[in-house]
Amino acid sequence: MTAQEVLAELESLGSEQTKKTFLRHGAKEPFFGVKVGDLKTIQKRVKKDHALSLALFDSGNSDAMYLAGLISDPAKMTKAQLRKWAKGAYWYMISCFTVPWVASESPHGRELALEWMASDKEQIAAAGWATYSSLVAIKPDAELDLAEVERLMEQVKAEIGSAANRVRYCMVNFVIAVGGYVAPLTAKAKAIAKALGKVEVDMGDTSCKVPDALEYIAKIEKMGRVGKKRKSAMC
Repeated sequence: MTAQEVLAELESLGSEQTKKTFLRHGAKEPFFGVKVGDLKTIQKRVKKDHALSLALFDSGNSDAMYLAGLISDPAKMTKAQLRKWAKGAYWYMISCFTVPWVASESPHGRELALEWMASDKEQIAAAGWATYSSLVAIKPDAELDLAEVERLMEQVKAEIGSAANRVRYCMVNFVIAVGGYVAPLTAKAKAIAKALGKVEVDMGDTSCKVPDALEYIAKIEKMGRVGKKRKSAMC
């Protein structure tokens, strides 16, 4: 399929209700309002297509950009391409999901996560924290720098109060990810979560809420899923 053929299909799948929902969450034109489930149907048909994924992301259409991540081949993504994607990820469905998923499965995940965390641009910094969250979810503990992960949790505790809005949300999720996926650091994550307490994030005109990190980690423990890694960052 060509990018134009995919865009034509996306247009036929769009709905005004989904579009209104995404607009409340921060999406901007151009996009059609395609449900994620419909995007995954296309993903199953296309599977992986690196060139097509790059073309779709370059379209600037939010639906196409999300689909681009689903059909991307992370192993083929260069640092330049990932930096371009992070720069173009203008709202959280792209910056906190699409870009981090692809980056974390690429050979450049850790390097770019740390680079992006230091950005003064909200969406890029958020992408950095979300990328590292995905890394701890999919990488065996032996492949993680646990001392670095611990330092990053201390950084969250020290900086979350002054961090940008969406960055705060991703920082909370980072602590949850460490607590849930990195068993040697679960106790440390719980201590950090307790210190954070209730984190305020402006979720806009939506019903979304900021998860309580301590409660969330406790739920993972109760389910007996601490340390159980994901096969893929994408979902």
